[in-house]
Amino acid sequence: MIHSRNRRLRVNQSIRSLIRENTLTTDDFVMPIFVMEGENKQEPIPSMPGIFRRSIDLTVKECKELFSLGVKSVNLYMKVSDHLKDNTGKEAWNKDGLMQNTIRAIKNAVPEMIVMPDVALDPYSIYGHDGIIENGKILNDATNDALARMSVSHAEAGADIVAPSDMMDGRVLTIREALEENGFTDVGILSYAAKYASSFYGPFRSALDSAPKDDMEIPKDKKTYQMDFHNSREALNEVYKDVEEGADIIMIKPGLPYLDIVSKVREAIDLPIAVYNVSGEYAMVKAAAQNGWLDNDKTIIESLTCFKRAGADMIFTYFAKEAAMILNR
Repeated sequence: MIHSRNRRLRVNQSIRSLIRENTLTTDDFVMPIFVMEGENKQEPIPSMPGIFRRSIDLTVKECKELFSLGVKSVNLYMKVSDHLKDNTGKEAWNKDGLMQNTIRAIKNAVPEMIVMPDVALDPYSIYGHDGIIENGKILNDATNDALARMSVSHAEAGADIVAPSDMMDGRVLTIREALEENGFTDVGILSYAAKYASSFYGPFRSALDSAPKDDMEIPKDKKTYQMDFHNSREALNEVYKDVEEGADIIMIKPGLPYLDIVSKVREAIDLPIAVYNVSGEYAMVKAAAQNGWLDNDKTIIESLTCFKRAGADMIFTYFAKEAAMILNR
């Protein structure tokens, strides 16, 4: 005779909901947003159906709608004009730059929206790299100084949390010290501590024109600073260092192919963990759904819930708005 029957707790929706271990809500989402110059402008990103580059005015409108749906955090990326790019990234800390003006506009229109600007030089670099280049190499410490200036500029504009995604050694400490020295003690740092050199970033790089340029004099990819996808123990080493340097939140990127990393980091630290459901993951689901191979809504909710089950506290995802609509229904 069978005494223990696990199916007793699956017999109907009410019981399944009662014992559910993880629940997905709109509070879990951070929406990445692409911003471009101009006014009343919106451009679709072909490889990411439903995602757009928008001018500041339309970005503010989008943020208002997101907040009304329950999505209370946005992550900002700039489509920088070519004539503003160089090897120093100096446009990144222009007080009247596109990023700074966007931060101010969002905070003025939706004060309670958490604004997390991306901190990296690749959108501002003529080479498409996350660092300053000299003699064919990425300069780590000089890049850190630039990232610190960029972070302080974001804080001055009203950013709540800065999000360095560059993977330079020691940049969290450099940024933390710069924020403290300039009086921004309440501005948080969300560190991309375990960011892998992944093939899943393709649609994102096309959206910002931030892929490394094909130049024999510079590295052809980002593997000298982003992590080798074969490794997992290395991720913990990176995370521990960023925690020691003053990170407030730890990011793992990409997401779905790296749930093992999310789980390992969750077991190792008590800080909040973010995970990035990246552009390639988004594009795959959308392509399959458009071909009728997957149920769009069910796949979105299942995928995002998997991040919670693995141990993530927040999810950066291009599905944020759509998922909020599904959950609100």
